[in-house]
Amino acid sequence: MVGAVPLGGPAVTAVTQGPAATEAHGLTSEFEHEPVPAEHRRRWLSVAAVWFGFPMILTNAVFGGVIVYGLGFARGLLAILLGNLVLALYVGVLSHLAGSTGRNFALVAKATFGGRGYAITSGFLSTIVIGWFAFQTGLTGSTLHTTLGWNEPVTILIAGVLYIAVTFVGIRALAVLGAVAAPLFLALAAVAIGFVARGQGLGGVVGYAGHPGATVASIGAAVTMTVAGFADSGTMTADFTRWARTGRHAIGASLTAFPLANLVSMAVGGVIVAAGAATDPNTDGGDFLGILVGHHPLLTAVAVAFVFINLGSVCTHCLYNGAVGWSHITASKMRLLTIVLGVVGVIAAVAGVWTLFADWLNILGVFVPPIGAVLITDQVLLRRRSSGRAAHAFRPTAFAAWAVGAVVAAAVHFTAPAYAEAVAGILAAGLAYLAIDALMGGTAASSRVRTADRTSP
Repeated sequence: MVGAVPLGGPAVTAVTQGPAATEAHGLTSEFEHEPVPAEHRRRWLSVAAVWFGFPMILTNAVFGGVIVYGLGFARGLLAILLGNLVLALYVGVLSHLAGSTGRNFALVAKATFGGRGYAITSGFLSTIVIGWFAFQTGLTGSTLHTTLGWNEPVTILIAGVLYIAVTFVGIRALAVLGAVAAPLFLALAAVAIGFVARGQGLGGVVGYAGHPGATVASIGAAVTMTVAGFADSGTMTADFTRWARTGRHAIGASLTAFPLANLVSMAVGGVIVAAGAATDPNTDGGDFLGILVGHHPLLTAVAVAFVFINLGSVCTHCLYNGAVGWSHITASKMRLLTIVLGVVGVIAAVAGVWTLFADWLNILGVFVPPIGAVLITDQVLLRRRSSGRAAHAFRPTAFAAWAVGAVVAAAVHFTAPAYAEAVAGILAAGLAYLAIDALMGGTAASSRVRTADRTSP
């Protein structure tokens, strides 16, 4: 290990915020550089709304439909359920860490990757989510252009400005947006399925066998698709669940997303495909927006609002993750970084380069779950050792375990895509950290703790 430094010492200039935590513009502080104080923690329902509204999105209906198109309805739902159970455990444990300490992802990562090393993992994830912000903002314009003929660049620009404005308000706005987005999704999904029932009927849904030439051809691949959909923000769940009053409340909030909201939204897409109502199930999956338009002007208007609110939920959450992460790395403010990163993302979306992001972001997503696995192994499974450990600038053991998990996940991705690469990466990183700690770090860490105990007054 590199020489010891105070956690968050020379690497980052800490910004001290008083207990009043009200910034000059009158909005509540987002606590970018310190744990959220107990008096500023939020009710469980508010934190749950942040997570519950995040996965209840049209994009998930697309993924769910693609999975069912390849595996059939029964096997597809099984794969979706398995993937959501992995997310429930993974995000739940990371959420408990955040709710117990009030720390955002960057602060949590410092304890494992080091006072300077954390910037690598936090910067990596914070950049990926900005890529997804740009992608989903571009998708807003593309969706409305394809469905209703709207001007795509202008729509993207309007959507981007709205998403930046909502994110600027902070966690409170994300909770309100989630509280609106989830019920609206459920209502319009029910309407769409109702139209399908009156048209094609739903009699063949349960027995739907899938299509042999589909993109998703195995349960492992479907589990990976399910996990990868929220690997980035799921790993950064601390940015949301640090606002919970306790670790248990944080877990409860994350469970509303995984398995509940994520499972429901993906299952809706599966029903649309299994009923034969999807336009291009192999690509667009269970996208049901087209089913809603053309019936009545009022319903079309609601569908348009749904696109902005629905995709806006994804965009604001991703932008919030990125802004919190980069504000801590740069010793700046979340709201300033929201504007800076938001403008960069909107420019990329308007320029059309967002269409190039998806494949790269999915490949980079292979390397994300091992980060969370290392955090969980270090701060949960080995918490007795880590709690008494001296602070260091970099912790090579953590980076080595991350590298092992990433290599294993990448190997599965490129050579055995039928298997669950995300799960393989998580298991490999966790086991690697345990092995490396036992061989190199465990004895030294215990020795340091014992020495400190003997020399303390």
